[in-house]
Amino acid sequence: MQSTEFDRILRRLATVLSVVILTLSLIYVSCGVLLSFYYEPTAGGAYESLRRIDTEVAYGWLFHRAHDVAANAVIAIALIQIVVMFLSRQFCNSWLIAWVSGILFTLSAIALDWTSMILTWDQEGYWRFSIELGNIEAIPLLGSQLRNILTGGGAINSVTIQHLYTIHSYIISIAAITLALVHLSALLWQEKQMYQEKALS
Repeated sequence: MQSTEFDRILRRLATVLSVVILTLSLIYVSCGVLLSFYYEPTAGGAYESLRRIDTEVAYGWLFHRAHDVAANAVIAIALIQIVVMFLSRQFCNSWLIAWVSGILFTLSAIALDWTSMILTWDQEGYWRFSIELGNIEAIPLLGSQLRNILTGGGAINSVTIQHLYTIHSYIISIAAITLALVHLSALLWQEKQMYQEKALS
């Protein structure tokens, strides 16, 4: 009985965490949209535009900081969510949609963080991305093609920033919000089913 009650508490916690994940994702995306009004995705303008956002735009520093904090927090919460779902024994077939959407969301949150590393166009981001490109190029068969897609076929320059900005803002962000909604819906549906079964028994 204790185990059943413990599982019920963990399942409720998983649902609460999925609400937190969706909330953080919405904060991340909405702050990103606001930042995009002033951000310039070019090698010459990215760093300077972010500096202007932080120093000249009204509340720009706040939205920039909220964007960064939400990005890091959502990865941490998504990883905790996977552990909670595992501990509450939500790895059976009936929880497949919740599991798949949760894992894909976690990967998309990490991908958002990864694609943002070069968007600041600072020394740390540039050299980190250069190292990552070397790792990508080492992938058999697909490595050089992936590198060309990310960089635009040449060195790291404005085209690279534009490619990663597009992937970051229009592809992965939309996928992350969609997966967060699917994940929450799957958990709510499963929790409803669980209570219906409990009521019948």
